[in-house]
Formats: sequence, C-alpha cells, structure tokens
Amino acid sequence: MPAVAAALATSLLGASSLYAADIKPAVVYDVGGKFDKSFNEGVFNGATKFKTETKTDFRDFEIKNDADRETALRQFAKGGYSPIIAVGFSQAAAVAKVADEFPKTQFAIIDSVVDKPNVESIVFKEQEGSFVVGVLAAMASKSGKVGFVGGMDIPLIRKFACGYVQGVKYAAPKDEVLQNMTGTTGAAFADPVKGGQLANAQIEQGADVIYHAAGGTGVGVLRAAADAGKLGIGVDSNQNGLHPGHVLTSMLKRVDVATYTTFQEAKDGSWKPGVKVLGLKEHGVDWAQDDNNKALITPEMKAAADKAEADIISGKIQVHDYTTDSACPN
Repeated sequence: MPAVAAALATSLLGASSLYAADIKPAVVYDVGGKFDKSFNEGVFNGATKFKTETKTDFRDFEIKNDADRETALRQFAKGGYSPIIAVGFSQAAAVAKVADEFPKTQFAIIDSVVDKPNVESIVFKEQEGSFVVGVLAAMASKSGKVGFVGGMDIPLIRKFACGYVQGVKYAAPKDEVLQNMTGTTGAAFADPVKGGQLANAQIEQGADVIYHAAGGTGVGVLRAAADAGKLGIGVDSNQNGLHPGHVLTSMLKRVDVATYTTFQEAKDGSWKPGVKVLGLKEHGVDWAQDDNNKALITPEMKAAADKAEADIISGKIQVHDYTTDSACPN
C-alpha cells in the first residue's frame, strides 16, 4: 500500500498543471487493466474522448489487488481530483468509505449502487442487450447449440447470461445454451487461457456461437472460437475487429458514454448524485455492426434484432432481470 500511495502522489504532483481549475477528473480501473479490450478499456476510451474534445486531461490508476482500491481513491481525493470514477462493482465498499471522508468530492461508480450524497451510481440493463445478441446467436447457429462464458460467478454476470438465454429461446425455443463461469474471484476477469479452455469445451459439445461476459478472459474465448472456425460474441467494447469474420457481433455496454457524460456533466455543472440506469432506450446497451461483421449479419438477422430491440423499448418484450429474481426463464 505505501508503494501505491507513493506512486499516486508522485503522479498527482507532476500532473497538477495539466488541469483546468474547475475540473480534475480521475479513473480507478478494475482488475484486468485499462487495455483489457473490454470493460476497462471502454472507460479509458470515454475518458480519452473527453480529453481530446475538451483539452482537459485526466489521471488514472490500474489496481493490482483489492487493497489498492481504497488507497487509490483516497490519494486522488486528497489531490483535489473530482469527479473520480471507480470502475466495477468491487469498488463499492471503498467508494462508500472514501466518499464519506471527502464529502465535497464528486465520485461515480460503474456497476454498483452506493447511496451517498456525493456519489453517482451508474448501472446498466445488460439483460436487454444480451437478449438481442441471443437472437442473433440463435439465427446464426447451425448446430442448435450456443454457448456462454462468464467471468466471476456473481449476479451481475448471471444477468448477462439470463438475458442471452431469453433471446436465444425467443428466436429458437428448442436451441440449447451451454453455460460456464470462469471463477469466483476477480481474477476470473483476467484469465484468457481459462476462457479459451471453457470455449473449447463448449465447442466440443457442439456449440458454434459463444458469447462471453468475462472482461479480459473473453479475449481467450473469442480466440478459441475463431481458431475452431466458430463464432464468438464480444462484450462491453466493440470486439468485432479482434477476429474479423469470426466475431458475430459485440454486446456494447456503453461505459465509454457513461464516463464521457460524467466528466462532461461535472465540467458544465450539471453533475448530480443518485442512480442512473441505462438500457436500450437510453442507448446504454446496443449491438455492434461494422465492416468486420457485416458479412455475418443477414438482412433477416438484422431485421429480427431491430424488431426485438424495438419491442423491448416499447415494453412488448419484458426481459427478465436476474438480479431481481434468480429464477431465469429458459
């Protein structure tokens, strides 16, 4: 911990002249690092866009263990940084504690709710985006078996899986969905080797489309699917370009937009605490279409996905939320 504090203090001291007087934004990433090609990297991309457009720099920190969370948040707050974005549900306890210590600092946490007067909690309807990519998976599958590989076995990741199963069954009621979780600790989001092993096991059982919600672990899932001539589905960031022609689509969880918006609202004075829930209607989740996957998405598939999306937004389709009831329809 002393090493973390010293590294942060040196970083903050050297960076103080880079910031506008009214805002000094910072980010504390979750395990896996800011270049995980998924969740953390989406936050980094949103912060970078803000920096490019406003010429306001930001500071960030990549944690190595659980103890780093609280230390990093406290050091940023001591340095006058605000808003400070904590990435990931695992930061909830640290945010709650440090927010009490620095009541004038603006904090935001992604993927958890911290009920404090100076904290904005940003959560997503991952089940809605997962439903749509489930529809696409079912329509792309030739075997009638598709797969899901999650990271840490927690309700949040089960929420992705449950939405995906509902989408698959909506499009093809008789299809089978194979499911595996990578582990029970945060390390489950940073194990691409294990991700590849789980994907290969599902492929051996007949799965020909595999969706992951596993952070850096998912890089191994997508690689295994591509190497086997099957299809993967990315998550959080647009991962279609990792294996062009072998990634059917990516379920976009717009943490980049959430990050950019948090910084922008702090800059223009409109930032406020409370809970912000982002689903399809709010453009908080979506699915990715680009040159890397255009040959994989037929007009019929796109029409079905668009209809499912419209029906979810209108309320015609109600997607079950695993975090409110663990009895997932299947």
